[in-house]
Amino acid sequence: MGQPRASAELRRTLGVGDAVLIGLGSMIGAGIFAALAPAADAAGSGLLLGLAVAAVVAYCNATSSARLASLYPASGGTYVYGRERLGEFWGYLAGWSFVVGKTASCAAMALTVGAYVWPGQAHAVAVAAVVALTAVNYGGVQKSARLTRVIVAVVLAVLASVVVVCLGSGQSDAGRLDIGASGGMGGVLQAAGLLFFAFAGYARIATLGEEVRDPARTIPRAIPLALGIVLVVYACVAVAVLSVMGAEGLRHADAPLADAVRAAGVPGLAPVVRVGAGAAALGSLLALILGVSRTTLAMARDRHLPHTLAAVHPRHQVPHRAEVAVGTLVALLAATVDVRGAIGFSSFGVLAYYAVANASAWTLNASPVSRLVPAAGLLGCGVLAFSLPAVSVVTGAGVLAMGVVAYGGRRWWVAVRSEGRGGAGDGEGKPR
Repeated sequence: MGQPRASAELRRTLGVGDAVLIGLGSMIGAGIFAALAPAADAAGSGLLLGLAVAAVVAYCNATSSARLASLYPASGGTYVYGRERLGEFWGYLAGWSFVVGKTASCAAMALTVGAYVWPGQAHAVAVAAVVALTAVNYGGVQKSARLTRVIVAVVLAVLASVVVVCLGSGQSDAGRLDIGASGGMGGVLQAAGLLFFAFAGYARIATLGEEVRDPARTIPRAIPLALGIVLVVYACVAVAVLSVMGAEGLRHADAPLADAVRAAGVPGLAPVVRVGAGAAALGSLLALILGVSRTTLAMARDRHLPHTLAAVHPRHQVPHRAEVAVGTLVALLAATVDVRGAIGFSSFGVLAYYAVANASAWTLNASPVSRLVPAAGLLGCGVLAFSLPAVSVVTGAGVLAMGVVAYGGRRWWVAVRSEGRGGAGDGEGKPR
């Protein structure tokens, strides 16, 4: 109270390169090391079709997000877009979906770090990783961008090694790339939903909109550029791994990329792949904590979350209380939950988030052609969300319903307080 407004705003320091790197750090994460096996189990020979479907939906979401972010360059991403374009409730629902879904994703990434670095003490390592990366984020977004640059370089080098070794080995057989749909169309869609988990990081660029220089120019360039790079990388890795293992071998792999280099006849590379997977999970976790804390900041500013979380550090210019709160919650989850259950639930929440983004983008222009992409994105999000495993759908829908009940209860409480004050109200809960 009494602080100048500038102290409550975040510092604009990120250029196109930094924004692209944060997007890459979010997307080129543990998903590519872990998601191929369950996706192959669902789709069989339709794995590459599932990857293509996930990429199309991700492209539609990215295009909608980029258009909206250039108009509303504030922290919060689709929470802000939904509020401004569709109304307070839809913004709240998007924010709730993102915070809850991505908090689960943070826990999954932290546990992936633990599983690769020290399997016997996975939970302890996961908690330590969360604490360390929360401290990095507390020091300022530029420190986070520099660390992300290093992590992305390491992971890309490891993935490139996997592709070269697999495609260059005598075990590689193009016949194993036969594209069909042995898992049925339902299996292809379920695989796409699982693989979407690995694509979803481009939202991090939009949620950092208040820390990007010239956001109207930077964000629309950074989001599709990051997504395009990731699609090329994922396609190369999927083709390389399938060429030596086939869909049947891949579906039973515990560590798909490490198993692929062994199948290619280079077992000595497997420990390097494990290091790369740990680094990838760290990069994803770093960017996830950034994104969740910024959406928490935006929701706290509007009092949908405790207003004390809206504070911005006067020196580091970061939402320090939101970051500490998110880090604490993720550390608790990482100490107690199972990684497999977190992934499907996270995908459901994130797809709900992007459904609101596409619906918001639909309102930007009345032209039928310009509405084609958000319409396809909205439909794709709905189809993929309900193609996920049943337990993920039921759990995700239940948690979203809890958020709706909390929203309605809070609106009722504000109305009761307003009546108690003679109808004057205090404006709490209204969009800023």
